[in-house]
Amino acid sequence: MKYDRIVVRYGELSTKGRNRKQFIKKLAHNVKRAIADFPEVKVFGERDRMYLLLNGADDQVILERLQPIFGIQSFSPAVRVPQDVEEMKRAGLELVRAMHQPGGSFKVNARRSDRSFELDTNGVNHELGGYILQNIDDLHVNVKTPDVKLLVEVRSEGVFLSCQTIQGAGGLPVSSSGRAMLMLSGGIDSPVAGYLAMKRGVEIEAVHFHSPPYTSERARQKAVDLAGKLAKYSGQVQMHVVPFTAIQEMIKKQIPEGFTMTVTRRLMLRVTDELRKRRECLAIVNGESLGQVASQTLESMLAINAVTTTPIIRPVVSMDKNEIIDIAQRIDTYEISVRPFEDCCTIFTPPSPKTRPKLEKVEHYESFVDFEAMVQEAVNMTETFSVDIADVNKVQDEFSDLF
Repeated sequence: MKYDRIVVRYGELSTKGRNRKQFIKKLAHNVKRAIADFPEVKVFGERDRMYLLLNGADDQVILERLQPIFGIQSFSPAVRVPQDVEEMKRAGLELVRAMHQPGGSFKVNARRSDRSFELDTNGVNHELGGYILQNIDDLHVNVKTPDVKLLVEVRSEGVFLSCQTIQGAGGLPVSSSGRAMLMLSGGIDSPVAGYLAMKRGVEIEAVHFHSPPYTSERARQKAVDLAGKLAKYSGQVQMHVVPFTAIQEMIKKQIPEGFTMTVTRRLMLRVTDELRKRRECLAIVNGESLGQVASQTLESMLAINAVTTTPIIRPVVSMDKNEIIDIAQRIDTYEISVRPFEDCCTIFTPPSPKTRPKLEKVEHYESFVDFEAMVQEAVNMTETFSVDIADVNKVQDEFSDLF
């Protein structure tokens, strides 16, 4: 069966009342970004439904692209026919026949928003159901648990028929809650944190710290690949790669060993906050999980967080490692995260880092170095580029020789 459109049903955003129009606009924008390499597909975001006119595009690829986009409750590949009973019968028969298995059951489920149509919902169910039964052998009706459910929506602009309902990602459209900077390392936790923030409508821009020659090009590409996995939820992620070598070497040289981890995290946060200001983002997201490592005790968080008044969103703060891993596996970031390439968070790690660093001591040790100038230099030298879902496969192919 060749589908000519996809019907998208809204999830949580359908409850947004007067603001619904803005949420739908954000969702339509994200859908368009996710299918940017299919310019023939046209997206129409209406108050109660969104429609994608395929115009010959591969419906299976488009369905895959829609699956992870937040703000979608469900979607269905569909065909539209005029408000003509005979046309509806023929289209319904073709759809059910394509899905039917020997000995299977079916049900017609009609909805009629256009009350001027000649048949009510029971009439549509009866007419189409009877016609389909007459024309497909070894088929029976099961109204409770059918193998195939034919959905029929009678609307003023036509009749929409489908036999598939695919569950969407739910949540809110990415960017409907504003933008934030995600501190994206190469580990397991930060991409999960980014995913959870995106599910609540936050558009993320990823910040990754790169310290060659101590960290390799493979470590950098690992972070880009993680950003690519996150891009499928919104269509695109801005990526900022910060040169961090000079700062880390200065920390190792000037800061007492037990405090180097705390100071490193503080400098990373200062750089991220400066990028946030320049990009006009509203918050910072990170993958801190309370008590997981030395820098994630409450005392460490207090000392690190003291460099900024910007809100820090920590979506995984109360999760244990197994919970985070489960999500990472589900969103397909885990296998990338466990690639054995060191990032800035793991190089120069002291054997006995302070787990309860005193803020006044940290600030005292930092006072002997002009870190502000180094922060500004790192920000000015940051490489910024876009990771688009439409280009992710191409990007990965270009770097496949690294692995």
